[in-house]
This record gives sequence, C-alpha cells and structure tokens, in this order.
Amino acid sequence: MSYLENINSPKDIKKMNISELEELCGEIREFMIDSVSKTGGHLASNLGAVEFTVALHKVFNSPKDQIVFDVGHQSYTHKILTGRKDSFNTLRQEDGISGFTRPIESEHDIFSSGHSSTSVSSALGLASAKALKGDKRKVIAVIGDGALTGGLAYEALNNSGNLHNNLVVVLNDNNMSINQNVGSMAKNLTTVRTSPKYNTFKSRVTRTLAKLPKAGTQVIRFITSINQKIRKRVYKNTFFEDLGFRYYGPIDGHDLDALIDVFNVAKSHNHSVLIHLNTTKGKGYAPAENNPSLFHGIGKFDINTGEPIVSGETYSDAFGSALLHLAEKDSRICAVTAAMADGTGLRPFAEKFPKRFFDVGIAEQHAVTFSSGLAKNGMVPVFAVYSTFLQRSYDQLIHDVAMQGLKVVFGIDRAGFVGADGESHQGVFDTAFLMSVPDLTVFAPTYYEELSSMLYQAIYKEKKAVALRYPRGCEKDMPEGYTYEKDNYNLFGDENKEVAIVTYGREFNECYAALGELDNAYVIKLNRIKPLDASVCGYLYNAKRIIFFEEGIKSGGVGECFASMLKENSVSAEFKHIAIEDEFIKQASVDSQIKKYKLDKDSVVNEVKGFNG
Repeated sequence: MSYLENINSPKDIKKMNISELEELCGEIREFMIDSVSKTGGHLASNLGAVEFTVALHKVFNSPKDQIVFDVGHQSYTHKILTGRKDSFNTLRQEDGISGFTRPIESEHDIFSSGHSSTSVSSALGLASAKALKGDKRKVIAVIGDGALTGGLAYEALNNSGNLHNNLVVVLNDNNMSINQNVGSMAKNLTTVRTSPKYNTFKSRVTRTLAKLPKAGTQVIRFITSINQKIRKRVYKNTFFEDLGFRYYGPIDGHDLDALIDVFNVAKSHNHSVLIHLNTTKGKGYAPAENNPSLFHGIGKFDINTGEPIVSGETYSDAFGSALLHLAEKDSRICAVTAAMADGTGLRPFAEKFPKRFFDVGIAEQHAVTFSSGLAKNGMVPVFAVYSTFLQRSYDQLIHDVAMQGLKVVFGIDRAGFVGADGESHQGVFDTAFLMSVPDLTVFAPTYYEELSSMLYQAIYKEKKAVALRYPRGCEKDMPEGYTYEKDNYNLFGDENKEVAIVTYGREFNECYAALGELDNAYVIKLNRIKPLDASVCGYLYNAKRIIFFEEGIKSGGVGECFASMLKENSVSAEFKHIAIEDEFIKQASVDSQIKKYKLDKDSVVNEVKGFNG
C-alpha cells in the first residue's frame, strides 16, 4: 500500500499523476475488499465507485466544493480519502464509522444519509444557497441509476435544470437503467466536448464574440442553436438536456483521464451539468462482479471464495416461503417490491411467478399506490418492504389504501432494531405511524409458524388492509408446548400474580426468558397489536402493576395505546412503559441495542423487580 498509506486527506492526491492515481485505485480496492470481508457492508457499489470518487477529489476541493452521495452506501472511497482510512476496520461497528455518510464523522460528509433518491434535492438546496451568497464553488450530487428510479430524484431534476447555478449531477449508471447512447459519433462528440483544448478554445471564441456589439451576441446564439441540434441528432436520449442540464456522457467511469477531463469541464461551467458515467458494479473482485446483488449489502464473507458467512433461515426467508406456498394455490396473489427482491425473501416468488411479481424500483410511494390499483381490480397484492422504507409511503398508505378500503397486505421486514446500518435504517417507527391509520390491522409474529399463519389470516380472513411486522435475523426457540391458535393474545404464567408483563414481537423472547427468574409475574403476548383486543383487560384487573416492554419508539407506540385502553376499561394497576425514548438509534449489534434500551432478559428482570419495590 505504498500510495494509500500516505493518503490522509484529499489534498494528498492533488499532485499525483494518472499513473500514480491508477495505482492508488488498485490499493483502495484491495484495502476495501479485505476490510469489508471482516465487517460486512455495501461492497459491490463501492468497488464500482473508486475511480470517479478519486477523480472528484482530484478536481474539486472538498469540503468547500460540497459532494453529496445519494444513499451514502457508495461513499467508502470518499471515507478512505477523507481521513478515515485508519478507522475503516470499525465500519458499521458499535462506536465505529458509519456505512453511510455522517457529518458527525467528517466535514467532508455534507448530509447524513441512508435512504435513496435524496441527493439532487439536497444538493440543489445547497447550490441555491451558495448562489444567493455569491459563492461560486460547486455542489456535486452523486446518484446511481437505481436511485434515479425514485420520484424524488425527478422532482429535483425538474426543478434544477434551469436555475443556472453551480450544481453538478454525477449519474453513476452501473446497470444500464438509463439507455446508453449508441454509436461512434456519440462517443466522439463526448470526447471532443470534454477535451480541455476544445473547452479552452470555445471559451476564447465566446469571449471574443461577446466583445463585438450586436453581431457577436447573434453569432453566439446561432452557434448555440446549431450545437443543440447536432447533439439531438447524435445523442439518442436528450432527456437531461431538455430539462436544462449540460449533458456529458456516457463516459467510462473507470477511465481516470476521461473522468478528470469531464470534471474539469463541469468545474468551469456556471450552469447545471449532468455527467453520465458507465461503471461496473463490483469491479476488481470477481465474486462481486459475477453476483453484484449478493454483494450489494453483504455480511462477513470468505475473501478467497466470496461465500457469505450465513446463520440459517431468516424471517425474510420464512415470509417469502409462506407467500410462495399460498400463491401456488391462489392466482390472485401478487408480490410487490421496491428493488429489494432478495432482501425481502421474494426471489423464489419472482422466479416461479414472474408475471405476478412486480419490482417497481426504489419507489415505495408508487409501490403502495400501484398495489392499491391491483387490489381494486381483484388481485391480492403483498408489498414486502423494510420498515425504514415504509416511512416513505405513509401518505399513500393512508390516502390510496386505507381510505379506499382496499385489501393490500404489507410485509414489514426489519421491524425493530436492525444493528449495523445505524440511524437511517432502524425499524422502530412503523408501530407509531401505523397505530394512527384507520381500518388497518397489524400483526406482530414472534416465530416463523406465526408469521405463516398470520399471512394466511391477512389474505383470507381480513377484509381490509393488513400489515405483518417481523424482525431482522432468525427466530429463537418457542416456549415448549406453545402453538399459535390465531388468538389476538396469549397468556403465559399465573394471572393471579402481582405483576403483568405485556409485550409483542421479538421482545417476547426476552420477557418469557425473564419469567423463569421472577416469582410474582406473568406475561401477556400480543399477537395482534392493532386494533388492540380489549378483552385482554380481563386478565389484568387483579394485577397491581403492569409493565409494557416495546422494541419501538415510545411516543405514539403500542404501549401508549395499550395504556389508554387500560384507562378506558377501568384497569387501575400502576403502569410502566419501557421503550425507545425520543432519539435515533446508533449502529451496534442487535443484541447490544436490545441491552442498551433495557429490553434484554436481565433488564426485564431488573425492571420488574425494581417496579415491585
């Protein structure tokens, strides 16, 4: 690592030549593969972003020129170049550096990120603020073709093209989602337009003509018009130019010479610019190039074979398997995903029933309203989505599904703590916003068997919208002799004891384990958390104290609704609610997060005993 070991800030690459930068890129890839194999992370996207990130820092002056990475999951090279190389082994670890951009880590990280399609909007705001203050330095939004499937990105592009500010959009196209311009003429025209000599000559001619009185202005307008007509003839897709951008591309996103040239051209403009790069996802590591989906977000893996170190069937797998089983017998069932077929366990469904499988791209809002259309015309759509991404479609859930009285089933994956992905991905908010939606039923399975049965109930027993929320990872052992009988709640222990422990979902495992160390408590497990079944109050009138444990946000959560129900039904026991207070959850292992928020077995025991005394 002869070059990388001397890189501590972007300034350290300013004087490096192309040959040295190419060596540096190779070292960054080697360093990244080795590190991520031990920590897990988003590897494929980052391997494809090495050269253009190096070129960005070579040409622009971060943080005065501000670089905004969409999602932030492709910012590893950026992190390495901006002083975090020595802490990279802590990536996604508790108290370590984030897998996404975080301003708290570095002045070079402009926004905290984690969700898709936001970069152009935030960058446009940054650029507009700079323009208002007379600051001519650039703002660069780096967005992938996947993120460009999100509607927010198009709203921002539509707003930005004609503002004549210092915005540069770098479109990292690694999957040909945007049609490639075909033919040698397009390639040659791009080469000419990004040539430093051409741009110097063009600037001189423009300045000379501008000095002429009326004729000079007319000549400039004529030349500009001719240029636009030529580009429309040569380029097969002028979408971005029609929006008001100066478009350059497609450009090889791994060619440092071409990248530095085009970034210098963009730097010289006083107009919105869009640079279209073609890159190879997973470049430089064969397993990631051959299977970029697997290496998009991967846990620890064997660096020699690329094989992931896995821990068995997950809730996602169980959900996908149960849905596939039902779909084999019912042709009305459709599966919908927002670019997460693998992550949500829907890949087997997609392969067996491709016509009933819909991947809408990173467009959760559209996915929900699209599902409402399927439901209106007699299908049974099941939208599998991470809890953190469902947040993006709250309005559609209310307006286009619940208010219409339509039967859409939501499989809410990664509900609760998710661990290493950090603040932007924790699934702790869905209960609070789901509890407020009329005509919506919400189930909270703890075990795979319950998940399968509740999915059947959702499809065949409920008449309106239904959500099933389940956690990340694998199930734990069920209590001996327990079988889910489609009850809204279950009682474990003697209801005549003084303390009632109430909970739902994964947290039941911790509460049930604690029961073995408590002499005067019993547990109520809620299976349906919305609407709450008031008959449960019959098992609480004799309790002196009720303590509710919840792996979710406290404000507006299930525990608060449960407390309200107790009061309405004249349950007089003292009530205590253990849940997540008004804060965002930092990255750590799930076990560590459960312990930190007093939801592990030992904390349950201590809280109950303390509540007694």
